[in-house]
Amino acid sequence: MVDAAQPVVGVLALQGDVREHLAALEKCGVEARAIRRAEELDELDGIVIPGGESTTISRLLETFELLEPLRAKIAAGLPAYGSCAGMILLADKVLDGRADQHQLGGLDVVVRRNAFGRQIDSFETFLDVRGVGPVHTVFIRAPWVESVGAAVEVLATVPESPEAGDAAGRIVAVRQGNVLATAFHPELTGDERVHRLFVDMVRGVTGSEEK
Repeated sequence: MVDAAQPVVGVLALQGDVREHLAALEKCGVEARAIRRAEELDELDGIVIPGGESTTISRLLETFELLEPLRAKIAAGLPAYGSCAGMILLADKVLDGRADQHQLGGLDVVVRRNAFGRQIDSFETFLDVRGVGPVHTVFIRAPWVESVGAAVEVLATVPESPEAGDAAGRIVAVRQGNVLATAFHPELTGDERVHRLFVDMVRGVTGSEEK
């Protein structure tokens, strides 16, 4: 098992913002590893599912024989954080997804894929994230959460305003137990506070303290 003094957090390295997540995690004082094989999961204290294209990552999880092992690890309590496509994959149910798309699960939520629109509809804004504070957020073909189960904590919503349109009040960050997810991409802003929130969750499981 890994040294509890320095948790090991993996980033699923099949597609998406892998390098950016690795860099953010390293700033948080953990050992960050790119993960591509099922046997590497046994060495982890936590895992990040990056942004990218959820259906592509879903297919690659199956191709690399990672789908069932990772699904089992998350179900057994491995802390997991998903950004954008990662949120979609961690949801128990997805709207507007492909029929052959696979879910890792872990969050009792219903997520709508590409809810904020196409690539050209990408945008940036500031949101108040519970446990973090005001955060500069980047949304790229982002999902939003349509509904949550009783055990899910809502961490951020789009503020109610005329400019927000249909997005007003929509849920964009959630946590359930050891699983965290955001519709936005904190790995792209240079602000690692969301990653620190996740690392604190990992440390809570491992019993380690930041040096």
